[in-house]
Amino acid sequence: MSRESLVIAIDGPAGAGKSTIAKLLADHLGIRLLDTGAMYRAFALAAQREGISVDDAESLGELAARTNVSFGEGDPPPVLLDGEDVSSEIRSLEIGQMASQASTVSAVRRRMVELQQAIVSTGNTILEGRDVTTVVAPQADLKIFLTASIEERARRRWHEIRERDPSARLTEVVKDVVERDHRDYTRQDSPLMLAEDAWIVESFGLTPVEVVDLILERLESIAR
Repeated sequence: MSRESLVIAIDGPAGAGKSTIAKLLADHLGIRLLDTGAMYRAFALAAQREGISVDDAESLGELAARTNVSFGEGDPPPVLLDGEDVSSEIRSLEIGQMASQASTVSAVRRRMVELQQAIVSTGNTILEGRDVTTVVAPQADLKIFLTASIEERARRRWHEIRERDPSARLTEVVKDVVERDHRDYTRQDSPLMLAEDAWIVESFGLTPVEVVDLILERLESIAR
């Protein structure tokens, strides 16, 4: 397993800490980070701008076919929607909810997976999402399923959202996490699943640094 071809895929439900862990791990290893969730958020923003409802699967599919989502240079790398930096616009609770709903549309998932696999094919990538170990990168060198209780995940998301929206209510975030879980596990196309060879990491009670240390230890054992 060479550093140039290293691919680490981190799956798990909303609010499990995937983005934080993936970022810390990418920084430590000095390799590229692919935030698949940001890609769905960017697409949701495109749909919002076009006035397309998340219930209009046909129009969402047509939009997906002509939409490009990529990443620019920088730390963190900016999220580009057809070349436009939309990194800040995609982080609202509304866009997050739209992204979760739009991601259940098969044509949207196929397009995003196509874009994601093109990036992963070059190797040297850490990616996180909700189908990356089973659909996007099933041949990853290390597959991780990061999880925590619904209550813990909702609390984490609430603290994150309050930095941008002090009026955010914990009850609404809990409801959002439960709804996301249901959509992720029951969607027809690429549902959230536990890969047979995925390593399960329970993040409750652990700091992000402690989780990263566990992953690094796992990498060392695989490399032996």
